[in-house]
Amino acid sequence: MGRRPRDEEADRAAIRAAADRLLAGTPLHSQSGKLTASELIAESDLRRDVVYRHSDLIQDFQARVKAQDSTPIAMQELAEENRKLKTEIDDLRGELRQEQERGKAMRMIIAELSLELEQAKAELEGVSGVTRLPGPR
Repeated sequence: MGRRPRDEEADRAAIRAAADRLLAGTPLHSQSGKLTASELIAESDLRRDVVYRHSDLIQDFQARVKAQDSTPIAMQELAEENRKLKTEIDDLRGELRQEQERGKAMRMIIAELSLELEQAKAELEGVSGVTRLPGPR
């Protein structure tokens, strides 16, 4: 009993599909989605030695990577969206700090006014001839 021979066409199809997914920025098996031969191997879900038997496909992938400027279009779009979101977050953090400062100032004003109100009530109680009416029921 020997080993069953590998299906070379199925292996080549898996490598081509992996290259297409990486270049499109939609990896299934690759961790980082980088456009390297190691990521191509991980994405193809084949053993390293099997992929290296098809060096023409690896070279084709590397040429396509160079032609695409080393970053998949989908990854470029994600990076741009990420930059925009970071800017938006920074703006929102600034607004939040301003609102927190306003809230702090308002609490201080409320505390001062509460003290003044209590003092005014105490002064009114001490004035003779003024009868305090009961509060609403």
